[in-house]
Amino acid sequence: MISLLFARLFGGARKLEEANERLRREVTAHEATLRELEAARRELEARVAERTKQLSLMTARFETALRGAKVYVFSQDSDLRYTWVYSPHAEASAAQLLGRTDEQVLAAADRDSVVAVKRRVLATGMPQDCEVAFVAPGGRTLFALHVEPIFGPERTVDGVMCAAVDISRTRLLESEQRRLTEELRTAVQRYETALRGSGVTVFTQDRDLTYTSISNPLLGREVDDIVGRSDEEILPAASRAAVTALKRRVLAEGRPADGEVSIGEGAGRRWFDLHVEPLRDVTGAIVGLIGAAVDNTPRKEAEVHLRLLMRELTHRSKNLLAIVQAMARQTARYTGSVETFMDQFGARLQALAASHDLLVQESWHGASLDELARAQLAQYVDGAGAQVVIQGPGILLKPEAAQSLGLAIYELLDNAARYGALSAPQGRVSLTWCRRPAAQGGGVEIVWAEAGGPSVSAPSRRGFGSLVIERNLAGAAAAEVDLAFPPEGVRCRMVIPDDQLLAN
Repeated sequence: MISLLFARLFGGARKLEEANERLRREVTAHEATLRELEAARRELEARVAERTKQLSLMTARFETALRGAKVYVFSQDSDLRYTWVYSPHAEASAAQLLGRTDEQVLAAADRDSVVAVKRRVLATGMPQDCEVAFVAPGGRTLFALHVEPIFGPERTVDGVMCAAVDISRTRLLESEQRRLTEELRTAVQRYETALRGSGVTVFTQDRDLTYTSISNPLLGREVDDIVGRSDEEILPAASRAAVTALKRRVLAEGRPADGEVSIGEGAGRRWFDLHVEPLRDVTGAIVGLIGAAVDNTPRKEAEVHLRLLMRELTHRSKNLLAIVQAMARQTARYTGSVETFMDQFGARLQALAASHDLLVQESWHGASLDELARAQLAQYVDGAGAQVVIQGPGILLKPEAAQSLGLAIYELLDNAARYGALSAPQGRVSLTWCRRPAAQGGGVEIVWAEAGGPSVSAPSRRGFGSLVIERNLAGAAAAEVDLAFPPEGVRCRMVIPDDQLLAN
């Protein structure tokens, strides 16, 4: 019995020990679990703190970006009441919008279009964009508005989320850009018009003297055929050295330079006043040239012609003095009184002056045969009772031939008015001319024919007029002269060779 009791006691103690051991293991396991939970808690807290820090940083960056971009973000419910507002400037002003609607916030002029856009987003669930003006105490601000739908749990649209970007300055800059662009276009148009009308060609070249731009065609080449080429390819070899030397001096010294250059030879030679300056970049380094070439070929040609005219004037003045002296001597020889001398000499000077007037009008290049004849015969050509007929093709005479022929026509006219056809009312004179074919020697044949006047007979001696017609014209213009006196009227045939004519 006792042994049974000890056995039971000993067995109970062993079970108790086993129970304690299990309890100790459970406690140890719970302590490990608690330690794991504590570690997990600390790790979670660290993660939460890190995420909170990151969220704060992202929020700060987001708000900084919104403030810098002047972006307003807000949400509205399905009744378009403001439920949340972010303002990049003042939280107080943003808070004043909460609970209000667009009817209470926006001006009437902009309200309907904006509300229509937002309600369209509520109805369709599709984003929309528009522009809206907001009038504040500080002035009127223009916004670009982007509207997105806010979806609820059942994918129903519960409201809208909006972003409003201040584009007032952008629109102002766009307007200013359009204005400046228009002004620039007008300035460029004026510049190009001025260049076209002035004969000035503006160009730019790089350091290798390759053309990068040019305002006008030059030397028979179009703009597209010049840009991308160098002076070595554009300029004739004989003219290249002077031009490139001036340009390279500008590149080397960095100072503007001017020069007069000629390009080409012979009839195609052109003269230019050349002004070249260094072209610099924003750092001040020389990257090329900018220049202006003024075509002064007409001026140079005028100078050459003026010098020629001066030499011609000196020569012709001497010839004219010789002619006047001869006229004076011959007129004095065939007149018996001072009064008669003055009348005849003055009339001959007037005839000579008429020829000179035509030559001066044409810068002493020559004179038209038709104009020369009409200048000498004007008083008998015009009007209803005209007694002189002038007819012939366009012929241009060299100055010597024009001067001598003008005197000859005057002497024929003076003789006809004194003794021939023009001394009678029914008398007529024809002055005609035509080109002679090369087979006949070429030149121009001029015929003076009188009719209807008193009967004519050959004079017993040659007077001054005959000398002028026969000798002066033949000597000065190398002309053939045949002066005849048939009874029906004086007839004079004059042939002026081709070398005394100018090409029409």
